[in-house]
Amino acid sequence: MTSSTSHTSPALITFSPDQAGEAVFDHPAEARRVSGNPQRMTRPFYTDALGEFDCGEWTCEPGAWRIAFGAHRQEYFSVIEGRIRISDLDGNASEFGPGDACVIPAGFEGVFEVIEPVRKHFVMFERKAAA
Repeated sequence: MTSSTSHTSPALITFSPDQAGEAVFDHPAEARRVSGNPQRMTRPFYTDALGEFDCGEWTCEPGAWRIAFGAHRQEYFSVIEGRIRISDLDGNASEFGPGDACVIPAGFEGVFEVIEPVRKHFVMFERKAAA
């Protein structure tokens, strides 16, 4: 006897930048600003049905602000153009330019600084509280 089991996989989700969502423009909150008042643009490529996972493109002018990731939020990014520096609360700094990638882990606190106008792709994951 031959047993046949059918498996249905979700379809791949594909997109190109010209299919991205509406660009959202903002600035860092005044209370978090360290230097400048850079305009940031976020263009979403995809957000899952739970609102926990999203990815897209992000651009920003030079400036710096404090960041604090919650216990369930983390980000992966890859720099396409420009240069950024991320410093932790102890002052340890890492710089990233074209081709560099990084994960900002859950619970991270520090300063995010755009040294040269930057464009990056990002993937953000934030686990929602269990109901």
